[in-house]
Amino acid sequence: MEIKSVINIDEFDKADLRVGKIVEAERVEGSDKLLKLQIDLGEEKRQILAGIGKAYLPEELINKSVVVIINLEPRMMMGLESQGMVLAVKDNNNLSVLVPDKEIIPGSKIS
Repeated sequence: MEIKSVINIDEFDKADLRVGKIVEAERVEGSDKLLKLQIDLGEEKRQILAGIGKAYLPEELINKSVVVIINLEPRMMMGLESQGMVLAVKDNNNLSVLVPDKEIIPGSKIS
């Protein structure tokens, strides 16, 4: 297993990981991979673009709770702003978003 680099706990602690609930999802025009998601983070909603469109239909994601990094610098993709990142795992054949195994309140901090 190749490791990118070793970080200390203070560096890891900079990442603000939260549970978000997907309330809207649609394909991004002109992309077969990008989905535009509206994610409820409890006190606010955010638009996040995720490259999961080959693994998920937009309607499959509605009301799904996912793990989100919320303190990434906003990024423009295909003319749309993404305000975070949905975490996913990929192996040779599958891509899967990371989800809590119990119902968790949107905005809950991951520690």
